Amino acid sequence: MKTTTLKGALLVTTLLGATAATAQDAELIIESWRNDDLAIWQDKIIPAFEAENPGIKVKFTPSAPAEYNAVLNSKLDAGSAGDIITCRPFDASLALYDAGHLADLSDLDGMSNFSSVAKSGWSTDDGSATFCVPMASVIHGFIYNKDAFEEVGIDVPTTEAEFFAALEAIKADGNYIPMAMGTNDQWEAATMGYNNIGPNYWKGEEGRNALIAGDQKLTDEEWIAPFRQLAKWGDYLGDGYEAQTYPDSQNIFTLGRAAIYPAGSWEISGFNGLADFEMGAFNPPVANAGDTCYISDHTDIGIGMNAASDNPEAAKTFLNWVASSEFSNIFANSLPGFFPLSNASVALEDPLAQEFISWRSKCESSIRSTYQILSRGTPNLENDTWNASVAVIKGDESPEDAGKRLQDGLASWYAPQQ
Repeated sequence: MKTTTLKGALLVTTLLGATAATAQDAELIIESWRNDDLAIWQDKIIPAFEAENPGIKVKFTPSAPAEYNAVLNSKLDAGSAGDIITCRPFDASLALYDAGHLADLSDLDGMSNFSSVAKSGWSTDDGSATFCVPMASVIHGFIYNKDAFEEVGIDVPTTEAEFFAALEAIKADGNYIPMAMGTNDQWEAATMGYNNIGPNYWKGEEGRNALIAGDQKLTDEEWIAPFRQLAKWGDYLGDGYEAQTYPDSQNIFTLGRAAIYPAGSWEISGFNGLADFEMGAFNPPVANAGDTCYISDHTDIGIGMNAASDNPEAAKTFLNWVASSEFSNIFANSLPGFFPLSNASVALEDPLAQEFISWRSKCESSIRSTYQILSRGTPNLENDTWNASVAVIKGDESPEDAGKRLQDGLASWYAPQQ
């Protein structure tokens, strides 16, 4: 009897121990396209999380960026994908959610740390469900060579008129190309051109949402005005800008040959290692002094949970930590120029990154106008905005004609614009 009781007690103890170990010990696999960030995850992010959550191990397993969507979909279909899915914004991740691959995270405690704009890249069209925790955004503006500004004797422009006066002064000085941007690759003209300065004219989210609702059109002055500004840029981009590639523009600026670079904040880390001059940054100048400023504070990276994960509770623990101030500080300082989207306070160490993120306190944030809903059809509005921006800069198309072409294309398939 005693032997039986002892054996039973040992069995219960063993089972309880195994259950406790199972509940506590979990390994989370993270799928991602950010292979450049492998060392940051292995050396900084994962050790910080595991130190606070000793029962959970995390492995970061990135794929090549260009292959990520195809590789991830194959794994999800085969049931072999990791527990945690790094999310690209908008339609690619929405399709995964609609297919049942991403779990609904609307009730996750950490989601309360994010605004509706921050969550927009990973929410359903009606905003009723959010399926990825927003990790980071990139902010658009202008990086400038402080030495060049001092030599030419110009101040940082805050208005449209001051901006073009500065470009004219740099051009007249003759020692620097006023602005480094080419049109060969097309996307920069829209991303660092039209969607950089545009929010000041269509008033950020107000105009973007009005376009989605069909209450504004791309032929309205709010949407033509940025093209009017781009039409003046060609005079300041230097000889041969039409054949200039994106890497060419980066090199021209970091070698000190240009004074201004229309930028995304993702350039900060790379530029820090290349430029031997002090850099500053300014937000897109407003039309008139005293106007509210708007910035493209574009949702770039999110992170969600595989709906088929065997470790949902551990995954939620990790995702709540991603929404915390601790994660935000580690991530933002490891990758200057990728800014946390949470409301948590973050102390940035990089001065250029500090300048970019300071605009959130004085300007209204928005996202790129073409990324949510409006580029689902054919012709694709995002791609058309690329070539329209190029055509306007080169003088091949008037601002009005560009706006009409974009509007006609959108209205051909998007019901609210018909």
